[in-house]
Amino acid sequence: MPLKPALPRICIALGLPTVARLLEQARHEVEAGESFFEFRLDYLSDPQAGARAIRGFMAEFPDCLILATCRRHQNQGHFNGSVEEQVKILECALDNGARAVDLEVESAAGIRGRLENLRNRATLVVSYHNFESTPALDAIVRKLAQVPADAYKIVTTARKQSDNYRVLSIAAANPRTPMILLSMGETGFPTRVLSPFHGGMYTYAAPSTQEGTAGGQCPARVLRNLYRVEKLTKSARVYGVIADPVRHSLSPAIHNRALQARRIDAVYLPFLVTPTTLKDFFVFAEHLPVAGFSVTIPHKQRVMRYLDVIDPLARRIGAVNTVWKKQGKWRGTNTDARGVTVPLGRRVRLAKSSVLLVGNGGAARGAAWALSDAGAKLSITGRNPDRVRAFARMCGAEALTPQQAERAQFDAVVHATPLGMFPKVDDCFFHERIPGDVVMDMVYNPAETVLLRRAAEQGRKVIPGSEMFLEQAVAQFEIWTGESAPRSAMEKALTEALANH
Repeated sequence: MPLKPALPRICIALGLPTVARLLEQARHEVEAGESFFEFRLDYLSDPQAGARAIRGFMAEFPDCLILATCRRHQNQGHFNGSVEEQVKILECALDNGARAVDLEVESAAGIRGRLENLRNRATLVVSYHNFESTPALDAIVRKLAQVPADAYKIVTTARKQSDNYRVLSIAAANPRTPMILLSMGETGFPTRVLSPFHGGMYTYAAPSTQEGTAGGQCPARVLRNLYRVEKLTKSARVYGVIADPVRHSLSPAIHNRALQARRIDAVYLPFLVTPTTLKDFFVFAEHLPVAGFSVTIPHKQRVMRYLDVIDPLARRIGAVNTVWKKQGKWRGTNTDARGVTVPLGRRVRLAKSSVLLVGNGGAARGAAWALSDAGAKLSITGRNPDRVRAFARMCGAEALTPQQAERAQFDAVVHATPLGMFPKVDDCFFHERIPGDVVMDMVYNPAETVLLRRAAEQGRKVIPGSEMFLEQAVAQFEIWTGESAPRSAMEKALTEALANH
């Protein structure tokens, strides 16, 4: 039996419709420094031609490693042939230089007599996929174990964050069994990063210029450079942001750069948490464990019911944007307040200044109390007059209708609603005149909102949401790590992320 190679931690999944495009993309990835590829032969109209093409590729790039897969349509693949034809294609791939093959358990269970031949020639991965949910996994592990293989792959679809923990925990429960463990979909993305240092053999990445072959895949350069999957240790701390939606968040770019700058063994991840799965997230966070996380729309108020300790400012605001674990207790605070007063205080003397606050959600609450504490004369407006009036009474402010607000004039306007946020970038609370000498928008993605562009056209001084975002992120980093935040590195990361978004 030949010596079986150790597999790198990142495998680029290549599923393209023609052999020429498959090889072109593989060469492009090699030039970018990659060496481990899954050739999804079932994506090709002629899988045999793809298998034969491996020979030329390996002659050109002998240091690369090819994992050949030809998944049948019964298992959500594209190959319509029989199991016998499927195995012949994989054997052809081995004849031409592939070093590993992936065979779904449904096919493998029916050809046990042929499996030893595959194992004698290459690394055999027997895989299970569930494209709908994450079912009870013990029975699946037992089913896979009945089929001789060099490694077993379990890939499910995550519907909530605890699904991710259940998948990742398989490695600890089976420490002597080589496993590839992943969840698909945006909810399952954290497993793409966490699996390799939770005992998984490797993770899958999308090619740099094409779609991946499964939901949740991202380019290898993102896994390697942003999330540092090859450098994290088993004791790495996990931080993140909980939101719905979360895909647009730039927090991972900022906080991972900060962790890297301070050489902290930790990673910051985007966690998609819907309103109905917030309680479930705390189950996941306890078991993983998660050391701390940012909180944004729509959880800043509801998250408070799951916390053990809430600092007085956050309790008064009625919203939390920062959570961390200390002495076994979940603690919460609100750094949005600092994010408003520090940038605004550089342009306006807040004491006795007139400020119009737009909004009445969690972000607006933080701004209201911070501005009130700074001595500003506060007015509040929004699209829901009943909520605006109740909010204004709570913090001793004046309630205004949008029409009243537009007719007045203020030293500063602070916009604290999601209007104008990616992807609905054309929205703006004010239709025409913007009634402030200084205009601050809490929305930071896009960098220049419609509100800020119109304000600048009207001769107002503008404060982009990135300044607020940076200030509150600096405070979060220092709470979580106990170290001074690398402000310049975080600011540079934010600028780059906004430019590339």
